[in-house]
Amino acid sequence: MFESNQFHYTDGALSCDQLSLDGLAATYGTPLFVTSKKTLVQSYRSFEQAFADLPHFTCYSVKANFNLSVIRTFAELGAGCDVNSGGELYRALQAGVAPEKIIFAGVGKKPQEIEYALQSGVLMLKVESIPELRSIDRIAALQGKTASVAIRINPNVTAETHPYITTGDSKEKFGIDEGELPELFTLIRQLKHVSLVGLDMHIGSQIFDPEYYVAAVTKLLDIFESAKSLGFAIEFLDIGGGFPVTYDPLKEATPIEQFARKLIVMLKPAGVKVIFEPGRYLVANASALVTRVLYRKRNHTGKEFFVVDAGMTELIRPALYQAHHEILSVTPHERTIVADVVGPVCESSDFFARHREIEAAEEGELLAVMSAGAYAAVMGSNYNGRLRPAEVMVDGSDVRLIRKRETYEQLVQNELLS
Repeated sequence: MFESNQFHYTDGALSCDQLSLDGLAATYGTPLFVTSKKTLVQSYRSFEQAFADLPHFTCYSVKANFNLSVIRTFAELGAGCDVNSGGELYRALQAGVAPEKIIFAGVGKKPQEIEYALQSGVLMLKVESIPELRSIDRIAALQGKTASVAIRINPNVTAETHPYITTGDSKEKFGIDEGELPELFTLIRQLKHVSLVGLDMHIGSQIFDPEYYVAAVTKLLDIFESAKSLGFAIEFLDIGGGFPVTYDPLKEATPIEQFARKLIVMLKPAGVKVIFEPGRYLVANASALVTRVLYRKRNHTGKEFFVVDAGMTELIRPALYQAHHEILSVTPHERTIVADVVGPVCESSDFFARHREIEAAEEGELLAVMSAGAYAAVMGSNYNGRLRPAEVMVDGSDVRLIRKRETYEQLVQNELLS
């Protein structure tokens, strides 16, 4: 088990804090996301403690898990939010986040989203292209405002992670290349309704080696000095998120303190506030996906399958990234078998594990897919007409329903018969 979370075996059952997962499943049904509030709080505090010696502001990256109660938990601890759409901005505001603590990012902001962000009074908009900068200036002019912006710079640092979650390589769609900066700086001087207040970067996710951050921050600091020499008053340096978490016990994440030791000495002399945007780091290990074994199946080759009632519609990471998630039997068993854990969706990629040694749970028993707090429910879908599951938050012996299970009626509520 992961030391950072509250999931453990008590009295013969896997529990979250003081509540057994089988008891929660009996009350709320399956599939079910169970989130530990204590783990959310501990993760945030460990991050803040690691960077305590650096003037900084932590903006929770809402895309990792946009449940309102999760966002509010971090807001109550003092965090801001990094949002990537009008919908995420709406969620953050509904959760009680002050607009001046919200950063609006995204490579393809629609005009209506820019309008919404400016009307809401967000801290800044992150600019990812010259055409977008012109659009922000035009919309701000129509509102009679000056938009605070940060430039997202592509540092062209290719970190060793899955290619689908690397974002700092010049081949990807994100950010503005260094070669465009002279033109961009000249344009910002000419535009009357934007004010450059920050420089930003983000190199990807699940970055285990701090040296990738060192390389990217070195470039960011060089650009910071250039911007200052041109007369820009930069208030913020935003280095994004991407700090790693442990999914597989055989591949322990690099402690956040190792990143902090290298980054603080680089960033502190700049004399500006540093913005961090952790998402996965704060939420990944705070949740488990509880699912029921529908069938134990064996094919003609002797291959074993656990067919469960959750699938890629609840947690797509294994199908999308071949990601590893630990799978535990809620009721422990001494015997194990080698099997695939698969869902009910009509796709061969609908699996949680391939050829994995799994405890020999019986039909009707429960499995827990661990580390399901990030990029799980938030990436869920209604494919195959499936209902989005319920979500609960546990705090000690207390439990709150934080998302109701969908109904069949909700599946079609926005459709019209012609």
